[in-house]
Amino acid sequence: MFALFEEAGKFLTGRILSEAESSLQVELDSGKRVKVKAAHTLVKFDKPQPAQLMSAAQQHATAIELEMAWEFAPAEEFGFADLARDYFADNAPLDQQVGMLLALFEAPHYFRRAGKGRFKKAPQEQVQQALAAIEKKQAIQAQIATWVAELAAGQCPQAVREQLYKILFKPDKNAPEYKAVVEAAKQTHTAPLVMLKAVGAIANAYQFHWQRFLFEFFPRGTGFPPLQAPPITDDLPLASVRAFSVDDSATTEIDDALSIQGLGTGTVTLGIHIAAPGLAIAPDSAIDQVARHRLSTVYMPGHKITMLPDEVVQTYTLQEGRDCPALSLYVTLDEATFAFQSTRTVTERVPIVANLRHDLLDDVLTDDFFSSDTPVPDVNEGTHIALTWAQELRFLHKLALHLKAQREVARGKPENFNRPDYSFKLAEAVDPDKGPRGDETVLIGTRRRGSPLDMIVAEAMIVANSTWGQLLADSGVPGIYRSQASLAPGVKVRMGTKAQPHAGIGVKCYAWSTSPLRRYTDLVNQWQIIACARHGSVAALKAPFKPKDAALFSIVSAFDAAYTAYNQFQNGMERYWTLKHLAQAGITEIEGAVIKDGVVRADTLPLVLNVLGTEGLPRNARVRVRLGAVDDISLDIGGTVTERFDVPSEVAPGDEGADSDDLDDLGGPIAIAVDLADAEATEQAPATTQP
Repeated sequence: MFALFEEAGKFLTGRILSEAESSLQVELDSGKRVKVKAAHTLVKFDKPQPAQLMSAAQQHATAIELEMAWEFAPAEEFGFADLARDYFADNAPLDQQVGMLLALFEAPHYFRRAGKGRFKKAPQEQVQQALAAIEKKQAIQAQIATWVAELAAGQCPQAVREQLYKILFKPDKNAPEYKAVVEAAKQTHTAPLVMLKAVGAIANAYQFHWQRFLFEFFPRGTGFPPLQAPPITDDLPLASVRAFSVDDSATTEIDDALSIQGLGTGTVTLGIHIAAPGLAIAPDSAIDQVARHRLSTVYMPGHKITMLPDEVVQTYTLQEGRDCPALSLYVTLDEATFAFQSTRTVTERVPIVANLRHDLLDDVLTDDFFSSDTPVPDVNEGTHIALTWAQELRFLHKLALHLKAQREVARGKPENFNRPDYSFKLAEAVDPDKGPRGDETVLIGTRRRGSPLDMIVAEAMIVANSTWGQLLADSGVPGIYRSQASLAPGVKVRMGTKAQPHAGIGVKCYAWSTSPLRRYTDLVNQWQIIACARHGSVAALKAPFKPKDAALFSIVSAFDAAYTAYNQFQNGMERYWTLKHLAQAGITEIEGAVIKDGVVRADTLPLVLNVLGTEGLPRNARVRVRLGAVDDISLDIGGTVTERFDVPSEVAPGDEGADSDDLDDLGGPIAIAVDLADAEATEQAPATTQP
């Protein structure tokens, strides 16, 4: 005697060994013995053999027309054998009955399961819906198969091209485009990214990086909704100063300016004037919501995504020839000793007399200019500006040197800027809306980090950010601070709402406040500082953000994440253009210094790469490197050491390090992350790529 039974959604057959009231002992064809509940047993039979029965039943099940079977089925609940007799014949044999069982079980869109071997026909409306869904699924599967064939043949379907970045970075694993790419990658035995590049889906490496960034951080595009900059309606007094700013020529977001009064009198007043959008833009306004969403301007070579619309920026930027609303910090100090005597913070209109530009002045305002009182010949625009502002700039440079020395005492060690800043310029015109194409000629220049002009501006901004940070703390008004517990290795700069020391800069507290047109934290702090300037001892009650404000904590967290991501993108784009420069200039070898085992930093380019042959070499060992192939998708390049040239030509055996003969067994190049230099000490805008 044999039995047909259901177990875990499968139909099995076997020989009955023994039988009790509620269970059976059954031996399967495999020889395995199982205990089967009597309620799970559907049929007992003597013949045919189980394997023959299931084979014949499967053939009958395949031939059954489900729509006709659904028509034959009664409205009430029924058993599979009953429907088999209605469908086939009154004396339908066992194999036809079991065939009907298999067909009903595999067609839940026509027949609902009502128990072991029991079914009920589905309503006609549900059947139609299910059939439509099945037809749609079959069409999708056919489309996936077509796309897979195209990808395997080296062609990229348009649908896959349109969903490229979603497939790669935020995939919907149920989407047909994603399934097609995965299946094609399996069939071609290649990684999805490699395959997509091979079929032309990634036609331009620059656009790959750019669109990837937009997809993650600007999925709705970089445009702004229609916004109108609100006017500053406060009756602000006009400051009796001549202020000037120092920026690159293409800078549009001019946040800060300086002024000097009282030179030659023994008591000098330094004015630090910051653009004041906080006087007009209200928290939770439409413009504020845009700024809070973007959190910062994004910089990259040849392009930038501003935090605020250009028409808003131009309303509040410190443009020369205008009396600009500003938040001003005045520091009164002794002209001879530079000792601070007092500070005051006011809101006012500041006459901006000049916007000085680095690129016109860096070659003129050199160390020699600042170390001498000798006039400069008036031979070009740069020297003319230098003559006009020579007295103020020379005093500010002396003050900056004094302030820097004081900070270095607090830091416990000097600040060493032994590497240059690099600037990237694209030779061809760039579409201001779309940005670079990615194949422009790139020019990489250098500017000495810590140059006199840089130091003047940086030290003034450090004074403002530290002074205003302390003002907030003393007034009981919360702000957004940057702090660093110590200069020990691994201790990072952190953001928070408490005034804590910043060991890297050497100040008691530090609150970013001097770039409100391009950093949202600065705009938030400006609102808080304005409250202190206007309301004094009751500022904590008047400030937009109160102590332990949940919104303030949310801003800190969101800004920290966004600012980190933006900086990583900027560094990635600078690395892209550096690799592009290597190809454009035909550079196949570089000289550099070992910074750790296996890693070399180039001398004259912003490039860090993994290099074979550096194993065992000390830090700062000087090497010549033969460059390998560039992968502009992964932004990877490797190299091999061809020469070490900072050691004597005759060295003891075993001390010479790796030479070119040793490199063949070291394997291929390894991709490394982009070098992220920490410019925290100067806290300036990204000078390398700011348009």
